[in-house]
Order: sequence, then C-alpha cells, then structure tokens
Amino acid sequence: MSSSLLLATGLLCLAACGNDSTGRVTVKLTDAPGDTFEKAVVTISKVYLKGSVDGEEGAEGKGEVVLRSEPITTDLLTLANDAADLVKDVEVPTGNYRELRFVITGGYVQVKEDGGSRIYSTSANYEGLPPGTQVDGELHMPSAASSGLKVKFDKDADVSVTSDGGQKVILVDFDVSQSFGRAAGGSGRWVMGPVIKGADLEFSGNVEVTLRLGAGVQLPVIGDAQVQLSHFTAVLVNADGGREPMAFTAGANGVYVADFKYLLPGTYSVDLVGPAGVSFTSEPGHPTTATVGSGAEASVAFTLTAASEL
Repeated sequence: MSSSLLLATGLLCLAACGNDSTGRVTVKLTDAPGDTFEKAVVTISKVYLKGSVDGEEGAEGKGEVVLRSEPITTDLLTLANDAADLVKDVEVPTGNYRELRFVITGGYVQVKEDGGSRIYSTSANYEGLPPGTQVDGELHMPSAASSGLKVKFDKDADVSVTSDGGQKVILVDFDVSQSFGRAAGGSGRWVMGPVIKGADLEFSGNVEVTLRLGAGVQLPVIGDAQVQLSHFTAVLVNADGGREPMAFTAGANGVYVADFKYLLPGTYSVDLVGPAGVSFTSEPGHPTTATVGSGAEASVAFTLTAASEL
C-alpha cells in the first residue's frame, strides 16, 4: 500500500446475556496487509464504549463502559483476512452507545524504505520491540493513549445493547492506508492519524476473485521457472485508495481463488497483477469493479486470454 496500510478492523458483537439490565459484548480484531509495511505492532491497553441516552453521556448515564483493561500487544498484520477475540462476552448495561474507543499506549511499524527496512517506534524502549532492535525514527500517536481512537458507527447511528435475546454484530474498519504517514517537514517521523469507520457485520460481505487460463493459453517460462497462476496477485482497492493485495491459491478444476473477507458495503476496484517479466491480457479487463451489498458476496472472474514474456 504505497505509504500506508490497512491496519485493523474489529467486530463488535452485542448479544443478550439473560437479564433485563445488561447485554454481552464481544470485540474481534482483524486486518488486511499492505505492501509497504512489514509489521504493525500495537499495544491496546483499554477498550471501552461511550454512550448517548436521551442526550446524556453514557449508557444509563455512565460516561464509559470498559470492555477490556488488560493490555494486549499484537502484530496486526498477522491477522490478515481473519479475526481474533479482543473482548469476549463482557456484560455491559443496556442502552445506546455512539462510539467504541481503543486506547493504544505504544507501537511500532516496520516499513520498506530506500531498498531496506526501517523501524519507527513510539519510543526506543517500547516493550513490544524485539530485543536488540535498532529504532530508526519516531512513531507519533496523538491522543491514542489518552482519550483513545474513536470508532464511529455506520451513518453515525447509535448501537443499542438490549437483553431481548437478539444479537448485533458491528464490523469496524481501521483503515491505516489513510491513517499512517510521514509527518510534514523534514523530521522523518511517522504519524498515526486514524481513519476508522464501522458498519453492521450483518451488512458486511466479501469479494471472491477467481483466475483461470483461457482455452489454448499457456503461461511462459521466465529464466528456468515455469510461471504459475499462483504467481499472480489480486488487488482490492477501496474508495479511499487503500490497496489490499492477495495471492491466488489453488481451487477446484484449475481455478485459482483470492477471497477478500469482512468488507464494508460499497464499490471496490479489483486489479490483477502478474509476476515480474510477464505481459498478459484478461477478460474482463483489469482493473474492474465489484460492488459489495448487504451480507452478500461479490465475485470477479478473470480469465487470462494471453500471456507472454516481456
């Protein structure tokens, strides 16, 4: 992802817990990797809900409801296209909540720069750094460790926690392709300015991209190596320009598949990238578009119509 990455998404699951005054909340964390960042490690020390009930702060008048207070350190890139529990089955008061917040007390990113790899950290002695790591520059996280990073829910609507036996799931998209970048000026430091949005998981979907050879098409040999369909990459681009590459894996009947999961509804650009030294054409042409609907799967089926060595 040029100078950024798609860092984190989360799933907020609101479910009944069996009495009239509380519900249960689960938060899951997931991520899609970028091609500039090699690591994105953060320490999340607190997760909490803020509410709004009849114009008052907090559900049932409470300013915040803490979901997690035990720090957890994770490399968000290891969660690619998957989800892991961050909070599970925590009881919270019933009511309406207008935002979810993550308090991040430290972190570092490892990025590809100048033909090498550089590390930018919130401090040289950040506990999440591997032993003996040389820090090349500063990672600045304004307000992340104080008020926390805000997650506004879909269309600025509140999320209701009830005890009626129903379940509500929220997909939170932490798009670091818009959230990480170099600071202005010549300081050389990096800054995290999060762009985070959420939507109901029941309204999320996926894009399945498939790739196959057209009739009579043969992949070239580059050097001594036979090019394979698994050497091609699907790239999903969101409306903000965030890019998520994914390698194809073998499916059935000679079809290769790249499945992008946990996507917010909307229109995405889908590109097809070949291995170095290969020129190719496809049907449909690339890039093309895919529209993700509520709880639906969109599909893009690429067929290689020609392939040759450059």
